[in-house]
Amino acid sequence: MSFAIRRLTPDDVDAYRAIRLEALTVSPESYGTAPESFAARSIVSLQKQMQQMAFFGVIAADGALSGIVAYGRDDGERETHRGWLMQVYVRPSMRGTGAALAMMEAAVDHARSEVIQVHLMVGAHNAPAIRLYQKAGFTTYGTDPRCLLVNGRYIDEHMMVRFLDEAPGKTQND
Repeated sequence: MSFAIRRLTPDDVDAYRAIRLEALTVSPESYGTAPESFAARSIVSLQKQMQQMAFFGVIAADGALSGIVAYGRDDGERETHRGWLMQVYVRPSMRGTGAALAMMEAAVDHARSEVIQVHLMVGAHNAPAIRLYQKAGFTTYGTDPRCLLVNGRYIDEHMMVRFLDEAPGKTQND
């Protein structure tokens, strides 16, 4: 299956809004935002967020936005060496094509110019996502128990990191 990866701009806000709402609706246990809260956000606030963070998308052969990832950098004076990947989602039709990994790598490549490590959090129950992140070079360094409460169910989240200033597969403890 053919696809392209590109950085999204505020002009992509409608497509971004649609796929983000889809992700929050079909996989509510994977995100800290409820679909209703996201749906209530204005287009202007979403465009502002798209300017403040770096968003990357999978563009399917038909031109549809079929995957997203957001990258943001910590701005605390002692945390500027760290960045975060968030909002990762790829439509089922694009899973298994390499699109998700390519999208993650685009975000990590962007992060390299700003930070020396990239973090993410993933539901402990989400084995396919964990495998993707491990394939992308992330390692688990802890678990946040009961991190989310979704529809009356607690969700533990694994915390993962990729050190960009070290050889692949090596961690601070090696």
